[in-house]
Amino acid sequence: MEMYIDPHIHLVSRTTDDYEAMRKAGIVATIEPAFWLGQPRTEVGSFKDYFSTLVGWERFRASQFGIVHYCTMGLNSKEANNVALAEQVMELLPLFAGKEGVVAIGEIGYDDQTEAEDKFYRLQLELAKDVNLPVLIHTPHRDKKKGTTRSMDVAEEHQMDPGWVVVDHNNEETVKEVLDRGFWAAFTIYPHTKMGSERMVEIVKQYGPERIIVNSAADWGISDPLAVPKTANLMRKMGIPEEHVRLTTYQNALTVFGLSGQMDENDWLKAPSIDQTKKLGGNSVLRGGQVPRVEGPADRVEN
Repeated sequence: MEMYIDPHIHLVSRTTDDYEAMRKAGIVATIEPAFWLGQPRTEVGSFKDYFSTLVGWERFRASQFGIVHYCTMGLNSKEANNVALAEQVMELLPLFAGKEGVVAIGEIGYDDQTEAEDKFYRLQLELAKDVNLPVLIHTPHRDKKKGTTRSMDVAEEHQMDPGWVVVDHNNEETVKEVLDRGFWAAFTIYPHTKMGSERMVEIVKQYGPERIIVNSAADWGISDPLAVPKTANLMRKMGIPEEHVRLTTYQNALTVFGLSGQMDENDWLKAPSIDQTKKLGGNSVLRGGQVPRVEGPADRVEN
């Protein structure tokens, strides 16, 4: 069975059907970056509850479908522009950065590249250094090349080791500089837009697999939680060597986020079997009358 990691997916927005399909397709582990919710939060308590969900219920829910869930903690750049609220969030972040399953500070960086975004990006780079975690950078969708360069410039100003920094949402315009400067280059595979699977194959052909990471960034918008295994299968079809497929859709993510000390291959290779009789805080993924799924070692879902 092929194994994949989706190192950027917003699972709070996905269904249990998605979890089942992901596990059947070979996804064994996921990383859920802290993000905005489609509309601005208005109180710090909503951040606290959201962060608690990432390290609590969502981690449990994933386990009920045979997937190991990790997350990153951070103040997203879109919400950094509410300065008064952002200051309160910065007081929360150190409390969550050390929780079990937190593998990086992120996703942080720039959106409109404002002064406030720059301020809180820098503060969070320092937080990452304080708690000894990698960083996941969100590069802006507008004026991407300038924003990507600026993100790396500022990271270097703060003496971040590029080998501990994942620069996400790359495209053909940004990838060379990111790799040349020693950072990890992650790519979001969205349907019909951004970096499609076909373009991803061409990038791997041109640049090879070193420090390149494939993810879905699937969220509440039009996106595909199976983008990683689908891209891997297209790579094989297009003649990409199997080791290159493995690096870009599994090993590279494990290598960089494993620097956190929170992520290890044995987390899924030696994971307990699925037992849907379990509950978290008295809550279950099941609803009235549904039969719990309880597996033994021989009942693992095959790809």
